[in-house]
Amino acid sequence: MVRNKLRALSPADGRYADKVNGLRDFLSEYGLIRYRVLVEVRWLQWMADEPSIPELPPLSSVMKDVLNDLADNFDVDDAERVKTIESKTNHDVKAVEYFIREKIGTDGDARSLSEFIHFGCTSEDINNLAYALMLRAARDDVLQPGMRDLSAKLRSMAAEYADLPMLSRTHGQTATPTTVGKEIANVVERLSRARQQLAAVEIRGKFNGAVGNFNAHLAAYPDADWLRIGTDFVSSLGLDPNTHTTQIEPHDWTAEYSQALCRYNTILIDFCRDIWGYISIGYFDQKIAADEVGSSTMPHKVNPIDFENAEGNLGLANALLNHFAAKLPISRWQRDLTDSTVQRNFGVALGYVMIAISSTVKGLQKLQANPDVLAADLDSAWEVLAEPIQTVMRRYGIAEPYEKLKALTRGQAVTKDLLQDFIRTLEIPAEDKDRLLEMTPSNYIGLASTLAKKLS
Repeated sequence: MVRNKLRALSPADGRYADKVNGLRDFLSEYGLIRYRVLVEVRWLQWMADEPSIPELPPLSSVMKDVLNDLADNFDVDDAERVKTIESKTNHDVKAVEYFIREKIGTDGDARSLSEFIHFGCTSEDINNLAYALMLRAARDDVLQPGMRDLSAKLRSMAAEYADLPMLSRTHGQTATPTTVGKEIANVVERLSRARQQLAAVEIRGKFNGAVGNFNAHLAAYPDADWLRIGTDFVSSLGLDPNTHTTQIEPHDWTAEYSQALCRYNTILIDFCRDIWGYISIGYFDQKIAADEVGSSTMPHKVNPIDFENAEGNLGLANALLNHFAAKLPISRWQRDLTDSTVQRNFGVALGYVMIAISSTVKGLQKLQANPDVLAADLDSAWEVLAEPIQTVMRRYGIAEPYEKLKALTRGQAVTKDLLQDFIRTLEIPAEDKDRLLEMTPSNYIGLASTLAKKLS
């Protein structure tokens, strides 16, 4: 193990570092600086194309290339230079401004550009757009693909086990049979809907100055249509413009994003706990890796550690995400800084989600259903057929069907012979009587197989 991982305070940067590498370029300190530079550069380019700002002429092809290279090829060395400047300015966004000035120089076109870097901006104009771009990229390029990979594995399992009967356990007690595939299909549908809701969250941004009124902009260029300019600039970044803000974008969309991700995580926690339970009663076996150790003292054990790991990390993620949703939309008057340090933990929260998704997929790859245990469990639960028998009795108007089946089955061992002897006494059409006599706990599965194969 690399030495610096051993000294990491967060397991996301230590033990589980490899599972969150996809998020680093987006949600790290480097990622934040990179997106700040991107926003500053794009704003400078946007103003240069705006006719109502005559003192900033259109950019030459050379300067366009310089600025595009700065935004598109920003690297860790550049970020380290920004941090060096910040050590003197003690202001992170101002350090970005000075860095851009340093990179474009003072010759030729750069002379007219220099004072227009960060023109009319408050730091939050840059930061809110940077975080918006960061969270959008993390969602679209890392979270969503990870979620799709998990769903693909679950879909495969739903199809594989669509016809494999399984005893349900409502309230922990024997209940109407289902199939293994149908129970997995339920989770696929829930996760799919939650993933779509996360994808549908509008990611918003504001670009309107110190308290949201374009005060400084209007002072410099009173005839410019600043509302249009600011709105169009935010739209050019692929974000939804928020025109009515204080100094900060109010983070309502961030709360929606966090809550949508929380709902996805909660569904996944529910699934991991169910699988844990099914492993414990033998419905699933786990494939054994020869060199792995299940217990330090009990050699026979193969623990469901991947699902336990996922559950724990999902809980940590939700603790942070729920705090984001509750805290970030609240800011004293026109602005306070309590959001700043909280937002820096987006990477930690989303990192825990990715660790959990990775662990879940790893756990699923080890699973194999145990048909013998499933069949034995069903064969010892003939009482579940009391439900279809009394339902058919209702169809034909037999008095007190529920009460009669209750008296027959509750509190005593229910066998195939007991139920079939009762069925033979029923005054119902021969066709229905034969159908009930052919019914077993293993074939009383309704449309479970069909539903397992019918995923949206």
